[in-house]
Amino acid sequence: MSKSKTSSSSWLPQFNPGDRVEISSDEPGFRGSWFAGTVIRREAKNPNRYVVEYDKLYEDESGEKLLQETVDWVELRPPPPPPEKKKVQLKFGDEVEAFHSDGWWEGAITAEHADGKFAVFFRSSKEQIVFEEKELRLRREWVEGKWEPPFEQRQREKERSQEKADSRPSKLAKRESSSVNNAKSQRTNSTKVGKGEKLSEPEAKPNPPEEVVKFTQGMQVEVTTDDEGFQGAWFAATIIEPSGEDKFLIEYKTLTNEDDTEFLREEIRTCHIRPCPPKTIIVDGFKVMDEVDAYYNECWWVGVIAKVLINCKYMVYFKDTDEKITFKQADLRPHQDWLNGKWVVPSKALKQ
Repeated sequence: MSKSKTSSSSWLPQFNPGDRVEISSDEPGFRGSWFAGTVIRREAKNPNRYVVEYDKLYEDESGEKLLQETVDWVELRPPPPPPEKKKVQLKFGDEVEAFHSDGWWEGAITAEHADGKFAVFFRSSKEQIVFEEKELRLRREWVEGKWEPPFEQRQREKERSQEKADSRPSKLAKRESSSVNNAKSQRTNSTKVGKGEKLSEPEAKPNPPEEVVKFTQGMQVEVTTDDEGFQGAWFAATIIEPSGEDKFLIEYKTLTNEDDTEFLREEIRTCHIRPCPPKTIIVDGFKVMDEVDAYYNECWWVGVIAKVLINCKYMVYFKDTDEKITFKQADLRPHQDWLNGKWVVPSKALKQ
């Protein structure tokens, strides 16, 4: 998808000089993070842009001057309200934000430990890090002046799901943490310096063998890639054969070679392969803020329903490219994440 910056909305936030905010970024290595800062001023020529100053990021290595940047309003939100007095129990599969290197990073809980800590997986860097409960907060989105999902609603959902949570297999609490120290990070090219560094946790211990899917010849799968412009996209493919350690030769079902004479074959690492998601029947259609996969340019891209249109069509918002595209319902499916050998359905959230 081509990147087209749009900020069309009937609702625009109003931030004033001195307002405390959290700041997001499109820079590689910082996507999915929120850093605390203060609004300095609003641009006179473009009222949709603000000058902000970070609390913990600096202009250079000396750490003497705090970093100031001009950002679009879609990259700002007020700090979330303080935690409720009634404690909300975190559990496997919860979408959370973890405090790491002076910022809050979006992830999902993939394991609960007996000592009360939680393993959190970060899609952007493909890392898993262990955190104490006090370093986590439930992920919420600032949508048109409201926090989604509402705090009270989430609390009720937690209470209703408690009985089911208590019946989960005890093995979830016995899983060890994993920190992928070799995960890709492009932070080193960023102008932001200070403690806002790449996600890493040197004290984390590798996972013991878990529920590993055995990929076999002829198996239908989906594969992803780190190629520029295709991060986060999933292509349908078939396993041809093993190809060395931790790799498989696959054949794409929609991509062809340069001559367009046969389907493209490629060696893919196991960590970039997953089973095909289970099919789900959508009876009442999608709703605004449903997270979906949209079939576009021969592959599946994760997005969020931004608007329900007529004739079973939907406008889908793509966070990574900040664009909206209209799809038929037949070209959409509910989004699911493949984590630790399980399909996890994320919470509904729209990143404006």
